[in-house]
Amino acid sequence: MHIFFAGGGNCTEYIARRLIREGHDLVLLEHDEERCHQLSESLDARIVRGWSSSIHDWQRAGLAKADMFMACTDDDQTNVLACLIANDIAPDALKAMRLRSPEYAELKQTFDRLGVRVDRVIHPEIDMVERILRLIAVPGVADIRNFAGGLIKLFSMNLEAGSPLAGIRVGDFPKFAGTGEALIPVVLRGSEAIIPASDERLLVGDHVYVVTSAESLGQTFEHIGIHQKTHVRQVFITGGGEVGLELARALEQQKVSVKLFELNTQRCDYLATQLAQTVVINADGTSQEVLLQEHIEGIDAFVCLTNEEDANLIASLLARRMNVDKVIPLVTSLNYLELAQRLGINTTVNPRIKAADALLEFVRKGGVVSVRTLGEDKVEAIELTVPADSHYADLTLGELALPADSLVGAIAQPDGTVRIPNGTTSIRAGDRIVLFTKEGAVRSLEKRILTGST
Repeated sequence: MHIFFAGGGNCTEYIARRLIREGHDLVLLEHDEERCHQLSESLDARIVRGWSSSIHDWQRAGLAKADMFMACTDDDQTNVLACLIANDIAPDALKAMRLRSPEYAELKQTFDRLGVRVDRVIHPEIDMVERILRLIAVPGVADIRNFAGGLIKLFSMNLEAGSPLAGIRVGDFPKFAGTGEALIPVVLRGSEAIIPASDERLLVGDHVYVVTSAESLGQTFEHIGIHQKTHVRQVFITGGGEVGLELARALEQQKVSVKLFELNTQRCDYLATQLAQTVVINADGTSQEVLLQEHIEGIDAFVCLTNEEDANLIASLLARRMNVDKVIPLVTSLNYLELAQRLGINTTVNPRIKAADALLEFVRKGGVVSVRTLGEDKVEAIELTVPADSHYADLTLGELALPADSLVGAIAQPDGTVRIPNGTTSIRAGDRIVLFTKEGAVRSLEKRILTGST
């Protein structure tokens, strides 16, 4: 597939690496000369220097040959204009656009009314807010992901010294968790990602993913010692950008007391007009002195969303020392994700990975419902709908001959029933299945399930 990207920033580079490994032909249009050189050195793709808002530069890049177009610059207006240009030069190409500002969230409807083709609008910042809201009340959990409309849950956690799970066999986990509706599909151990066999033993320091049904989630938490709060009282947010603003709004609706720290005075004035109950403080929310003055000790959660990820990590460490149950820093660099884990900060938010997941769903389309990246880019959780004409429908999992380092973690039937499968479980047409696989097996796995071909 010929895929063209507007913009050569970090988000584009991250997803480009994955698409190139899957065999796609990529063209990136980027105006900065030094960045073009960096991309040429690091990516097996055609890098064209030019402006995403220039019709001439897109013609020179060969956009008319595109099968798919993605606008991923750092500027919403440029992304909108690039999509308009692509609509003219490559009208049959599929088109996706990343937008940051909520003011642009309704543009898809406007484009539809005007007959401008934009197949997917991606707004990862809003998705980040939803993810933070899921995690604030669960201190011991690093992540919670939804599949099959929320019927299937995937959560992760660090195994610390003294954890009751340390040393147990993966195959014994369902009994240990008090329910047969739970499974460990992925273990991250240092820099290694493991799709574990049943005799694999869990070790202190492992980062473990657990898949279960929504119905069994509370019981699973209870049996493995994770305590979910019934009510969140107070949250501190540092950074009053769009994510901080939308998070504060959402917490206000939940009757949570919020303090929002922002250094820019004009931005503070704007935030104060947008938020009814939140206390907006014009101060550096990463400063220990400021946090102590505002009585951070014992609050429920500290969310640090500034543009300085090193400051986000340091402030989160300070908050942990001040007995904050949950700390969530914004981290944009993949190197910082691993550092955060080593520092004991197991929950982070990363807009780049979220945008990449949404774009991968768009690239794969067809029966692929959702894609979730686990462990930076080591493992993917892929949600597929089994088509009626799949050659693998009505076969048991033992008969599927899945690629190595792959497994089916959960199945949601059309009637809403969720099953955590074993080798004798059959998949049927219409089932939503959640597959866990290392990157090298992704395309083979999708082909086998969706078409039955090898």
